Amino acid sequence: MATSKAKKKRQKLVREGRLNPEIKRSPFALIDLSSKQTKTKKGYLYSRKKKNHQEDDSFFCGFF
Repeated sequence: MATSKAKKKRQKLVREGRLNPEIKRSPFALIDLSSKQTKTKKGYLYSRKKKNHQEDDSFFCGFF
């Protein structure tokens, strides 16, 4: 199988002593996202637990 132009460029940079861009790549880029589960109702409620973003809230500021 042939190597791509981008891979040839990376290999050339490594041969010349420069930094390989694959090292700087995030570890999360390699995660298989097809196995990731969506949040349940309980998960959404737990994440919004302490945010106080209800629409019926009001703010009162009184100066005396």
